[in-house]
Amino acid sequence: MDAVFALLQEGPAKDLTMEAVAKRAGVGKPTLYKWWPSKAALIMAMFHERIAVAVKAPASAATAEDALRTTMRRLITGLNGLFGKVLADLIAEGQGDPALLRDLFEDHIKARQVADIAEIERAQATGEFTAAVNPTHLIDMLFGSLIYRRLLGLPLTQQYGTALIDAALRGAWPRG
Repeated sequence: MDAVFALLQEGPAKDLTMEAVAKRAGVGKPTLYKWWPSKAALIMAMFHERIAVAVKAPASAATAEDALRTTMRRLITGLNGLFGKVLADLIAEGQGDPALLRDLFEDHIKARQVADIAEIERAQATGEFTAAVNPTHLIDMLFGSLIYRRLLGLPLTQQYGTALIDAALRGAWPRG
């Protein structure tokens, strides 16, 4: 894991090889293949162990809006760092490996999505958000656009995140 972590800080996943990992780790390639069937599986294991962000909603948030804003800030920070680089690399690698994309979603993205949807449903139940808003669509609008910008190399700033939340929540707040 140390070798993969270090190599991914130096270059993209597409340039990472099992040979390079084995050399950096001081082991033979058969040792790597004993535990991980592919380069993608090794990268995913390292991502899960070392990089992936926690899936729990912010514990200190008084409202769903506060929780979403905290999640937005944390995700933007992460996407601008090694987390975002490796996530983008995994998505790119996954274009030729649907099982990798499925694992990425099931093991990392889905849990965060479920927690955010539950937060929005709680807000609907308390009247903070209108019942007319679709929680899944709101999450996709907010966080899908961050992934889009990361994948295309577009600027991803905290100011952008704030403006995105402000615009999306205008439709979620009850009228009056």
